[in-house]
Amino acid sequence: MANPVNVRVVPLDSATQLDDTAAGNVFIIGSQATVGPALWAAQAEVRALILHDTGIGKDQAGLSALPYLQKLGMAAAVIDSKTARISDGKDMLARGVISHFNDLAKNLGVTAGQPCQEAATLLRKANPFGGTPDASDEPQRHLLDEIKSVRIIGLDTMGLIKDEDAGQIILTGSHGGLVGGGDPQKNPMAATRGIKVKAAVFHDGGLCLDGSSTSRLPALDQQAIPAATVSALSARISDSVSVYKDGEISLVNKTAGALGASIGMSSEDFCKLVAGQ
Repeated sequence: MANPVNVRVVPLDSATQLDDTAAGNVFIIGSQATVGPALWAAQAEVRALILHDTGIGKDQAGLSALPYLQKLGMAAAVIDSKTARISDGKDMLARGVISHFNDLAKNLGVTAGQPCQEAATLLRKANPFGGTPDASDEPQRHLLDEIKSVRIIGLDTMGLIKDEDAGQIILTGSHGGLVGGGDPQKNPMAATRGIKVKAAVFHDGGLCLDGSSTSRLPALDQQAIPAATVSALSARISDSVSVYKDGEISLVNKTAGALGASIGMSSEDFCKLVAGQ
């Protein structure tokens, strides 16, 4: 077992913020506990990891990072989505409560109901990570459909959006929260990384505390862009194909509501509606 004296516990809002200083430390990251963020943590040689369970959701997709990291040899746990904001590592560290964990974390004393801070302290004793992640596990882009000359673009993670997606409809496996709990009024373009899409559909992340997993919706109202989230129970998080094929709308912004979009409609019907506008 490792000597934890020089091992830091570091909160981050997103796994995309990991850099070459991450190796050997324990991270509490406000990303969903799926393969993409887990892969990025493994590539950064993080020692151990705590992510957000995003309501667990369809097919337990919100826990998929745990067996993935177990196989690679990294201790990992997740916090209950109802205990801390998503995309807010500091809030997870302060208020988060552990809901699930892999066997490597269990062997270090991590348990369900444990405060995130306590679990993170235990994870400092994990051995340095030495696994070999497979880059083929990276999230993907998909052309899902085309409706009235409008392309329906699937992004397993929001980071895959491109300039060419302007004017198209995007469906992303990412949760619908602004990274770091940003104010929708101050930087509305952050919701789609500065790209003026025709419409957007996100995953609701299990409707996390303080509206943190749906804050992109009011931000897109500032640009008059219709937007919605699908429920965690209807579609797999980090899986844009599932968001399109399986998703049921859980929330719509005012712009989408004015077009006739409503809670309970399918993602496909939402796309057909807005593509015709």
